Amino acid sequence: MAKKKTRLDFVRMKREGEKATWITAYDFPTASFAQQAGMDMILVGDSMGMVLLGYDGTVPVTMEECLIHCRAVRRGAPDLWCVGDMPFGSYQVSDEDAVINAIRFLKEADMDCVKLEGGRRVCSRIKAITDAGILVCGHIGLTPQSSGQLGGFKAQGRDPESARELIKDAIAVQDAGAYALLLEAVPPELTEFIAKKLEIPVYSIGAGAPCDGQLIICGDMLGLFQAFTPKFVKKYANVAEVEIAAFKEYVQDVKKGRFPTDDHVYHIHEGMEEEFQSMLREFDLPKGVV
Repeated sequence: MAKKKTRLDFVRMKREGEKATWITAYDFPTASFAQQAGMDMILVGDSMGMVLLGYDGTVPVTMEECLIHCRAVRRGAPDLWCVGDMPFGSYQVSDEDAVINAIRFLKEADMDCVKLEGGRRVCSRIKAITDAGILVCGHIGLTPQSSGQLGGFKAQGRDPESARELIKDAIAVQDAGAYALLLEAVPPELTEFIAKKLEIPVYSIGAGAPCDGQLIICGDMLGLFQAFTPKFVKKYANVAEVEIAAFKEYVQDVKKGRFPTDDHVYHIHEGMEEEFQSMLREFDLPKGVV
């Protein structure tokens, strides 16, 4: 098993042009599979709200839900860099709240760092968390927690005016102390510029190839999340199709008596058949007889 990476490894990878790979994961088996596959890192994203918990968006996700899934992921991937995604409401109110909740990700779930959404408007939060000794990954572009303000789940920075604002956000996030930045759903031309402009690693989720690494949501790439598939997703499997087919076969096997068979049961110990039958007869006595 490869040694767990550190922040310095990701800086080196950027300098040497080695792309980092990360994926969202929310449970023990997925995290375990990611580690076995040689993934560089995992984001325990608030996307769990949609992919795993059935919410319409990410806003309802709570700190407690995040911590539960972070702990499961850490147990599954003890040797991977794991990022805890700060949910809506955990850092919006004050710097103090942000620090308190960021600390919980490290103390209670053994995460390596936290991620939060926003540019210049959250720089005081990033600085406060960083000053507390906790690494922060920034996240700008399409920020799902504030998608209502953005007019929905829409690509960002596609015109010079909005792109200029994102560049300002990226620089501010770096200056506030973030160790890395995630760009979501922005043009690759803008991604390339920001990745070259910043000294910290810049990663893409739907922001094109010219950067320091790629993130993808496990439910999208595996075909588990069926509500919609973003344009920027490549499906590597259709697990939902496999699971539905398996469930259908199971239903038919049970209804038609094909499952379970004798191969699937545990019989009483050999040589104890008569004693077993005698025991059963104890429960066949007529009522009133002791």
